Amino acid sequence: MKFLAAIFSRQGFAILFLSAILAACTVVVDDGPGPRPRPPRPEPQFCTKQYEPVCARRGGDRQTFANGCLAERAGYRIVRDGPCRDGGGGGGGGGGEQTFCTREYAPVCGRRHGDMRTFPNACEARASDYRIVGDGPC
Repeated sequence: MKFLAAIFSRQGFAILFLSAILAACTVVVDDGPGPRPRPPRPEPQFCTKQYEPVCARRGGDRQTFANGCLAERAGYRIVRDGPCRDGGGGGGGGGGEQTFCTREYAPVCGRRHGDMRTFPNACEARASDYRIVGDGPC
């Protein structure tokens, strides 16, 4: 009984009344159907070793990658399926332009006529007329 008497006293009534007013003043903000930002695409943690070559570009650099996952992971944008065409030529090997490669260390596994070899980067593998078959050492 003392509890009910306390609620109906002046102080209890004032507290109850203020609590009810405060609860009625709750505001909910809705941004509406406007455009929502896209969540960031997660970076691939690993890529498979399948060989489905793509030609990709980053800035002025074009490069052939063993598959699209490897190209995207390296920060390249895929231009087309299949290897890049070097200088518009279609033939393979011999008599081409001299290739200058960076000293970047991103090992790849290359194959030529059944011979498998690890190269320090994809450019050096292509410059030696090897086809890239995998990311990392053989």
